[in-house]
Amino acid sequence: MKTTDVRIWGVRPKSRQGKDTYEVRWTVASREISRSRRTKGLADKLRAQLLMAQENGEQFDTVTGLPPSMEEQGPLLTWYAFALKYLRMKWPHAAPNYRDEINEALTGVTKALAPMRSGRPSDEGMQRALRDWAFVLPGPDERDVPPEARAVIDWLAKNSPPLADLKKPAVMRGVLEALKLKLNGEAASSETFKRKRKVLVNALNYATELGELDENPVHGVAVKKPPRVVPVDPRVVANPQQASNLLGAVSYVGGYNRARGRRLVGLFGGMYYAGMRPAEAVGVAIQDCHLPNEGWGLANLHRTRPTAGKKWTKTGEVHDDRGLKNRAPEEVRPTPLPPVLVAMWRESIDTFGTADDGRLFFNERGGLVGSSTYSRVWTEAREFALPPELVASPLADCPYDLRHSALSTWLNAGVDPTEVAERAGNTVEVLLARYAKCLHGRHVVANQRIEKLLLEYA
Repeated sequence: MKTTDVRIWGVRPKSRQGKDTYEVRWTVASREISRSRRTKGLADKLRAQLLMAQENGEQFDTVTGLPPSMEEQGPLLTWYAFALKYLRMKWPHAAPNYRDEINEALTGVTKALAPMRSGRPSDEGMQRALRDWAFVLPGPDERDVPPEARAVIDWLAKNSPPLADLKKPAVMRGVLEALKLKLNGEAASSETFKRKRKVLVNALNYATELGELDENPVHGVAVKKPPRVVPVDPRVVANPQQASNLLGAVSYVGGYNRARGRRLVGLFGGMYYAGMRPAEAVGVAIQDCHLPNEGWGLANLHRTRPTAGKKWTKTGEVHDDRGLKNRAPEEVRPTPLPPVLVAMWRESIDTFGTADDGRLFFNERGGLVGSSTYSRVWTEAREFALPPELVASPLADCPYDLRHSALSTWLNAGVDPTEVAERAGNTVEVLLARYAKCLHGRHVVANQRIEKLLLEYA
């Protein structure tokens, strides 16, 4: 709807977050409109454009508040359209796992901003369409999209609110609160919230570079963050005897000739005896190791092969190839190998050899060991190694729990936390907050010591 009922007010200073901006205000059909500019000169220019349009007899749009001559510059940019633009800018230079994080964050924000109006798709439908089709390159306009996903994408493109709405504190607060949840609706950890908020901050910084926003509205809203470090559940931590039984049980998984389990004993051994992350153990190669006949060995870790997914990697392969977590790309972490692990790895090399690129652990075809593969082997090994009551418990429920158990064991052995953190590739703060857990059954030893002391004074 168009109208000539327009009143243009003056330019006035406006302060937010310690920054001075200048606001232009006008009314269209008694509805107040305002725009902010970084400098008084830019604000005066906008006001002059509005006055000229009014003097020329242009009819202002009652929705956008702009005359046709200014609308020719394009309609207000929606959040969804901006998110696609940001994705195209970031995607080529982003690592596979970071692409996944960008996708997850943009999906969460888009769902949070989807208006509650007729035809609104379900949260599940939006999540599938956005995660699998909209926020992945090539984009939805460059490939065939299933009809049900296309319907969701078209609805979001049509109904997504203007990017400028994020300047409203109430809108931004709602978005940040939504990021405190996982895509499945469960509460997210502090690290997950931090990653998604970082993507949002980066995206809106890009919006200010484009001139779509005067400042980043994220910084104007404070929300209570989830707990910074979530401690590891002490129930998952295995003691040395349980860990030894579990590693032995791995060798019994699958037939002897296929050696589905035997190939991976050393892989799990690296997680427990050297505290390696699974992606580090998958990528360890013979040329980076010193494996003596006796005594301690050493692995110079510098490469990880995390499972990322074909749609995230530049090569279209399932695994990424990158440096260590939270380290510079070429940084190396020397990791001591206890004699029991050295012997385990030497036996694996003698039995199966190495992959073409020197990797110690590989599947039957010489390829990378996928997370789904070693997770299935681990599930079967738990059933062989543990009594029924512990199989049903969280004890060593997933391969990563071997690393939790390793770090807890080292701390219980009295190793200096700084040394443990260095070997594990963590900060001391995170180490003590997450991994300082008692081993399974350790409380029995503590109870005996306390009881002995009390009896001395009885």
